[in-house]
Amino acid sequence: MQRALELAELGAGFVQPNPLVGAVIVKDGRIISEGYHHLYGGSHAEIDAFNNAKEDVAGATMYVTLEPCSHFGKTPPCSHAIVKMGIKRVVVSILDPNPLVAGKGIEYLQNAGIEVECGILEDEAKKQNEVFLKYITKKKPFVIMKSAMTLDGKIASNTLSSKWVTGKTAREYVHELRHRVSSIMVGIGTVLADDPSLTTRRNHGVGRDPIRIIVDSHARIPETAKLLNQNSDAQTIIAVTEMAEAEKLKRLESLGAIIIRVPSKDQRVDLKALMTELGKREIDSILLEGGSELNFAALEADLVDKILIFIANKIIGGNSAKTPVGGLGISEMSDAIPLDFSSVRKLGDDLLIEAYIRKEFGKDVHRTG
Repeated sequence: MQRALELAELGAGFVQPNPLVGAVIVKDGRIISEGYHHLYGGSHAEIDAFNNAKEDVAGATMYVTLEPCSHFGKTPPCSHAIVKMGIKRVVVSILDPNPLVAGKGIEYLQNAGIEVECGILEDEAKKQNEVFLKYITKKKPFVIMKSAMTLDGKIASNTLSSKWVTGKTAREYVHELRHRVSSIMVGIGTVLADDPSLTTRRNHGVGRDPIRIIVDSHARIPETAKLLNQNSDAQTIIAVTEMAEAEKLKRLESLGAIIIRVPSKDQRVDLKALMTELGKREIDSILLEGGSELNFAALEADLVDKILIFIANKIIGGNSAKTPVGGLGISEMSDAIPLDFSSVRKLGDDLLIEAYIRKEFGKDVHRTG
């Protein structure tokens, strides 16, 4: 199953909004074939493993990281193929929460007389497919808030100098993150200050540019912005409100931008409404690379699932130097947003802290200001 998880990882960045899935076929104590889901709309991992087999798979055991599907979608049901090919035993890591599957694949296999075992390396498989598991059940994107700061918590100096907070290794890792997610989201403040490209520049392998999403209630983005004038297959989405000028929106659309009109909340884009709309467009994940204001707004609205904070081996100080999370902030320490730390690791000279918003958070009304 560990090998199946490694294979599944090879599909990262290419299969959204489908899950990452790997499969290994074992016969007489030997691995006789391997497969994984390569591309959205392409063969599933089980079928890929069958196609790669150099000998008869009848009587073999298949290890697969996600419950085989039992419905007709872009491809025929994998559970039917497993029965047809004569597989004797199937070992599954996690069940598929997709309502179209949800145990039906396992049931089909068992009714056909195939032995099924579930739950092997379940925690690892759930983490690998955390994006899919949220999206398929909530129809909302999995949101990762990413920020880089100095050891004293600054994302830029008091003169707004921010290149570069972290070192080369950390920056390369961010491009891997961009490759893996469906989209990157920034606020208009970041666009006006930095004029970013938000493309993927990987050192190894093909990099896929994510969809660029700009939260811009008044459509202030300059028509000369790099996001609107670069050679990339990725879409640029601008989320605006009723306060945006109609003529400006027409000009932005003529430049290839996709305009999403959402309600306003406190004179800003209603982020919850935006997430619902993005989910409808099959955007399953967002790397939030916005500034401190957008970060706080997303946290306050309980939209963030995971936080990645890079900490550089630097101190710059400054009372006016910006921090990763701005906004009004939380008034009482007892109301602070709780996190569950997942890991801490070193990337070059920098540290990367991974944490998740504690599940209990969001049940009560957030108290701010």
